[in-house]
Parts: sequence; structure tokens; C-alpha cells
Amino acid sequence: MQQAVRNYLHALEAGDANKAASLFIADGWVQSPFLGRLPVRDFIRKVASASGDSRLTVHDVLVSAEGHLRAVGYYHYDWSLKDGSRVSFDCADVFNFDANTGRIASVVLVYDTHPVRGVVDKKYP
Repeated sequence: MQQAVRNYLHALEAGDANKAASLFIADGWVQSPFLGRLPVRDFIRKVASASGDSRLTVHDVLVSAEGHLRAVGYYHYDWSLKDGSRVSFDCADVFNFDANTGRIASVVLVYDTHPVRGVVDKKYP
């Protein structure tokens, strides 16, 4: 699970929707505070289309201590948008895994939107 989370975060940073989707079950999804729930490919494509040169710095990948097929990717996002604006914030994305395949089933993005909303809101094409 830890490697799958890291692979997903690398794909997100690169804007590689196909690589990200290859880590998920067929109907896998991502839920974002700004975009709502989207199929993983659609989510990555939307983020990539709004983004410039962005960097993710992984602080840690935590696996459930309760025995669930769940992990949390804790990272810092230095996000550059296509219009030249920049915003940085910490995220703790919750990854749920499929018991049958071991692939990612869903990701729920968790971060404080207050400091970034003015920069990011309405910047997605």
C-alpha cells in the first residue's frame, strides 16, 4: 500500500492520468474539496490542465493500525497554476484499497481550503 500511495503521488505530480489510473480499480475515484468526486483519470486531467510546474514533498505514508486496507499519504503541495499564481499547503490524502485486487479503490483529499481558496477557486478549465 505504501508504494502504491507513493506511485500515485508521483503520477499526480507529473500529471500522468494513465499512470495514476493504472494503480486503481476500474471504477476508482478521487474526492477533492474543489472538484468533488471524479473518476481518477478525470481528476488528474483537471488538475494537470490547471497546473504549471508543481512539486509534492512526501512527509510520510501511514498504514492503518486497525487492520483496514487504508493508508494516508501526508505531503506538502507546492502548487503552481497555469496563470502563474502559486499556493502551498499540507495534505493528508486517505487511500482506500480494494480487498480483491490490492489496487486503490478511492482517495479522499483532506486539507484546509481556507488559505488556498482565493488562489485556486475558479482556476480549473
